[in-house]
Amino acid sequence: MKAVQYRTIGTAPEVVTVPDPEPGPGEVLLKVTAAGVCHSDIAVMSWPEVPFPLPLTLGHEGAGTVAALGDGVRGVDVGESVAVYGPWGCGRCLKCAQGEENYCLRAAELGIQPPGLGAPGAIAEYLLVDDARHLVPLGDLDPATSVPLTDAGLTPYHAIKGSLPKLVPGSAAVVIGTGGLGHVAIQLLRALTPARVIALDVSEEKLELARVVGAHDVVLSDADAAANVRALTGGVQAVFDFVGAPPTVATATAVTAVDADVVLVGIGGGIAQVGFGVTPYDTAVRAPYWGSRAELIEVLELARAGIVDVHVETYGLDEAPEAYERLHAGRVNGRAVILPNG
Repeated sequence: MKAVQYRTIGTAPEVVTVPDPEPGPGEVLLKVTAAGVCHSDIAVMSWPEVPFPLPLTLGHEGAGTVAALGDGVRGVDVGESVAVYGPWGCGRCLKCAQGEENYCLRAAELGIQPPGLGAPGAIAEYLLVDDARHLVPLGDLDPATSVPLTDAGLTPYHAIKGSLPKLVPGSAAVVIGTGGLGHVAIQLLRALTPARVIALDVSEEKLELARVVGAHDVVLSDADAAANVRALTGGVQAVFDFVGAPPTVATATAVTAVDADVVLVGIGGGIAQVGFGVTPYDTAVRAPYWGSRAELIEVLELARAGIVDVHVETYGLDEAPEAYERLHAGRVNGRAVILPNG
């Protein structure tokens, strides 16, 4: 089968031919219908050292139809359309028992890694899934527009849920970075809260997308961004930073009101300065990771109800390297999705 792999540190991803996978006991083989392209992949490909073996088939957002079942698999049927829950865990620890495999207590110890981030990923014609519990039925949802919800929807949903008690009538929330995750976060904030939503980004094109998906206000993310947000609000109750670079983290901590949340989702290397006299009283900083299996089901239900709409650009499998180039250059408006089987 064809697959898109990161093969050597410092090189671009390549389309290669690899052996077709076969499901072992307890495993499920998917014929991939859609796979998302994410900034996390670019971050991995920029590391001087990678903590897992190469070559690696990329893609941690996956959807497909069930092609074959290993021995003992129950609960899914051949031909069923499913989305893949990406943050695989051991399935037995306290967090996994609660469906929070994103916070599995034993994943590192047992060497369990997500598809595309250690295990073979979804940007291929076929994907091997380790357990049927990591599959969620898609039903009549379009895989191309739904597959980003497995990360670009689930991650902001999980981040926002933790701050819902603070986003009451009269509150304000800031979204920094209105790309793949951020433009979904704006929709979620509008659907789940009465808060005034303010979006920050570095380009007018990205800010226009923020307006289209429901931001009340948009602010250019520059040296004056914090002052401009404070002029609009006097201080906000929650900030969701989907960039996480040092300048955006500094902006995030500079716009908060008393008893606010700073939620750092992006992995741009920024570190928040927090303390007495540095941030307003009772400022809380969180760094959430992905989301739970139950939350993925909830996100897909929001899509089914028409509340969340991911803006996607689609590419064939042979065009995946181009999609990564466009994403790295900031030219993807929303989310890039690969259709490996047409």
